[in-house]
Amino acid sequence: MRRLALVLSASLLAACAKKEPPPPPPPPMAPPAPAPINLASVAGMWSFKVMGATGDSVLTTYTLAATADTTGWVMTLKDRKPMAVHVTVSGDSVMVDAARYASVLRKGQTVSTNSVMRLVGDKMVGATTAHYSKGADSVVKLRSEGTKMPM
Repeated sequence: MRRLALVLSASLLAACAKKEPPPPPPPPMAPPAPAPINLASVAGMWSFKVMGATGDSVLTTYTLAATADTTGWVMTLKDRKPMAVHVTVSGDSVMVDAARYASVLRKGQTVSTNSVMRLVGDKMVGATTAHYSKGADSVVKLRSEGTKMPM
């Protein structure tokens, strides 16, 4: 009888004991970082078209002479003198900053631009932010798409 009472007590204690929840699953693995861009793969002359952030109408065009490093890049707008641009690289992105110049789109204003571009297939695509010298809408978002010109 003692044995039966002991077995029943142990069974009752086991049944009343709190069960630990299973540990949560591990967080999903982050996708691998994109491969860093090799500037030698974009060196050459590029023909760019610039469109509004949401439309397909071409607002302006320019050429971009790219080198195998971050020095010596030159942007040339239609009927304008070539201008040096400042280039930096981060991961798979190329950032191109143009200092203030006379706007092609807004007569009588100056603009500076900051572009972030990536190589997608055989094109360079990206977003440009234009900072105009005056006006309520002095910051404008644009899209850029460049095609490498044959040598």
